[in-house]
Amino acid sequence: MKKHTILFLIIPLLFSCSDSDFNNTNPFVPNYSFTVDINMNLPEYSNLKFVSNAVYVPGIGARGIIVFNTGSGYNAFDAACPNQAISSCSTMTINGINAVCGCDSKEYNLFTGQGTLQYPMKQYRVQVNGTSLRVYN
Repeated sequence: MKKHTILFLIIPLLFSCSDSDFNNTNPFVPNYSFTVDINMNLPEYSNLKFVSNAVYVPGIGARGIIVFNTGSGYNAFDAACPNQAISSCSTMTINGINAVCGCDSKEYNLFTGQGTLQYPMKQYRVQVNGTSLRVYN
């Protein structure tokens, strides 16, 4: 009887975990709820069809988003500097496979979002449907 009781207590714990949740907190970059569809057949987004290319999409999130083709999928990050308060210089620019913060010139890798400071770039979810990407938070 004790074995059955322990089993009934453990089973709900195994099924209550979800791998789609991820920590997206950063004290410098506020959370925004949005969904945007990107058609890679359009000229402004056609670079995303090729590995290691990125595009900047303004008007979404804190300072726009940067979408990057990793070769095995796509990453989307907020273009706000992750270790700076939102200001006139806090929009990141694309430099090859890195994003560069305009305030302190720190670089962040677009494959991982990691830099040398405390917070990585704020990442968003990406769904791929043929030549269309859905980026959302």
